[in-house]
Amino acid sequence: MLGAIIGDIVGSVYEWHNIKTKDFPLFRDDCFFTDDTVMTIATADALMNGGEVDDFINAYKKWGRLYPDAGYGGRFGSWIHSGDRKPYNSWGNGSAMRVSPCAWVMNCGFYGRTGCWPSNGWECVTKSAEVTHNHPEGIKGAQATAAAIFLSRFYAGGHAFDYCQPWSLEELKAEMKKLIESNLGYDLSRTLDKIRPTYRFNESCQDTVPQAIIAFLESTDFEDAIRNAISLGGDSDTLAAITGSIAEAAYGVPDWIRDKALGYLDAPLRDVYNRWTAYKESN
Repeated sequence: MLGAIIGDIVGSVYEWHNIKTKDFPLFRDDCFFTDDTVMTIATADALMNGGEVDDFINAYKKWGRLYPDAGYGGRFGSWIHSGDRKPYNSWGNGSAMRVSPCAWVMNCGFYGRTGCWPSNGWECVTKSAEVTHNHPEGIKGAQATAAAIFLSRFYAGGHAFDYCQPWSLEELKAEMKKLIESNLGYDLSRTLDKIRPTYRFNESCQDTVPQAIIAFLESTDFEDAIRNAISLGGDSDTLAAITGSIAEAAYGVPDWIRDKALGYLDAPLRDVYNRWTAYKESN
């Protein structure tokens, strides 16, 4: 979750003022959190309250109403303030930018022992998307992001399991590319240099999630991953939130970046972040 928050905050000032370079100050005084952070926090809150469909609906409406000016898409903003609890067939990238906490409740040990995705965590991923983004592309975007985070967690913690050998970073990226391309159909073969010149603002999962994953695949560390994502232009805060959520799991987050980013959050958001950190450590 922290990686998504950091990517959102760093990218906030570039969403409507795209840059096509990796050379920029990571944090500016005018950076701020947006709907990406609010809804990621809401996902964590929903999971801590049970992780069922109603928990996600309640959390997204609750936190959306608490932060009505965070920058939601038109249909999602209308849904937040309505009495309607039904999804509206969205394929927007909101399902992917908010999903990261779900990938942290998936059991790495189960995957290591069986080679199968842990069904309980995978169900949370799908539920978190389907309550609003029940279009196949909306669900796929959340699943691809969660799969990349989960595989990164497995890589980073591989040495802890006596039933598998630790992956190298190169092996992680090769496995991630293979599994997401074969199981979810995204093309991850392009390079950032090929994408960057013509890439423009796009709110769809299908034209945000692959690019965000590629930004991670070409990265060397957490900060480099965030810079890769921002340098593409497009929906900068959401791209960086998705890339950051993957990079956090693979690389960890430097303390100074964590502390700087958390300073942009207000007390209610920070409280959920702290509770989620304790929740992860106890499960």
